[in-house]
Amino acid sequence: MKRFALVTGASSGIGEEYARQLSAKGYNIIVVSERDAENCRVAESLRAEYGVEALPLCVDLTEADAAQRVFDFAQKIDGDVEIVVNNAGMLLFSRLEHTADDRLDKIVALHCTTPTKLCRLFASAMTRRGRGYILLMSSVTAWTPYPTISHYAATKAYLKSFGQSLWYEMRGRGVSITTVFPSAVDTPFYNLDDKMRRRLLCCGLMLSAEDVARRALRAMLRRRRRCLPGFWTKLEAAVCALLPAWVLLPIMKIPAVKKILERV
Repeated sequence: MKRFALVTGASSGIGEEYARQLSAKGYNIIVVSERDAENCRVAESLRAEYGVEALPLCVDLTEADAAQRVFDFAQKIDGDVEIVVNNAGMLLFSRLEHTADDRLDKIVALHCTTPTKLCRLFASAMTRRGRGYILLMSSVTAWTPYPTISHYAATKAYLKSFGQSLWYEMRGRGVSITTVFPSAVDTPFYNLDDKMRRRLLCCGLMLSAEDVARRALRAMLRRRRRCLPGFWTKLEAAVCALLPAWVLLPIMKIPAVKKILERV
């Protein structure tokens, strides 16, 4: 039986890296995102470079029936989905009062509702086979409040709790759940010039998508419960977990920070 890995948000960034690195390990890939042309580009590239089967699937993962549509597609392929990478995400910089309802609906659906439903559907199938891996992309922001991304950080905190709970549920049933908590990653999410990107990558404050995917997949295949890629990410999570939330109050009163908050 053919082995498949399904990657959401695989049309670019970290998702594309997951697809490439899993292809290099011999997995056939289902490339899932709402960008049809980019899905086809990535799928064709994987076929040409790694000789694997790569199937593009265009689905808007913020829609209520998205998880079921993805699962139904996977049920029709000639093979088993052994790995599910819940990677699709969006980043909003805005104060909650300035955030439109439709944007809130999308980020909650994309980060919480659809991954939860995908886990329910695929974990059930994996349990019946007695094997499988599920990876959830959370964020280091799940460890502490972050003004201007309250909605984003809260959805990532949901994945932190959900992933840990599901890991315990699946123990001893052949299904591994790994939650990843990256800090800043060199993707189009951040509107930075090349010089600043190089500096941040050089000092380790920002990681490349390739590095994050490599570390995360290694943790997943070793059936680890969580992965905090990079020294600075581990340090940031530890500091955030120890510091009380009120320490943010003086920082928010700094004039430069206040200007940023007023803009968003």
